[in-house]
Amino acid sequence: MESEKDIRWIQRYDNFQRACARMTEVTMSDQSIESLSDLEREGLVQRFEYTFELAWKVLQDLMTAKGYDFVKGPNGTLQQALEDGIIKDHDGWRAMAKARTLTTHTYDEDDILSIVDDICEKYSPLLADLDNKLRELAITEQQQ
Repeated sequence: MESEKDIRWIQRYDNFQRACARMTEVTMSDQSIESLSDLEREGLVQRFEYTFELAWKVLQDLMTAKGYDFVKGPNGTLQQALEDGIIKDHDGWRAMAKARTLTTHTYDEDDILSIVDDICEKYSPLLADLDNKLRELAITEQQQ
């Protein structure tokens, strides 16, 4: 049972890694954001939403595997990941969490356009950095 708990974060990381790759297909492409259709922008926002959700959940699983006992949810998880040096840029991650909440509750096109810009310029690189860090941790753990 314990070994199953230990690898849960690696299993969830696999899903996060695929989601992050799909999001960066758009954000790292040569295509300008302005040239995206409304449908493509909506798709990018949705990819961001589920990638962010997987990001904090894989971090929560990792923190649990490390033996931390804390309140579940993105705020406590992100704070602990920051303290452990797994993520950097506290303000960027907080802004990303706020944007994720806003995408669920806003129908204002200007807000969405601003978030799309932030996804491309700020959030996608932060998620890609997390992907790289988790890949390193997964390789290390699998070698043990």
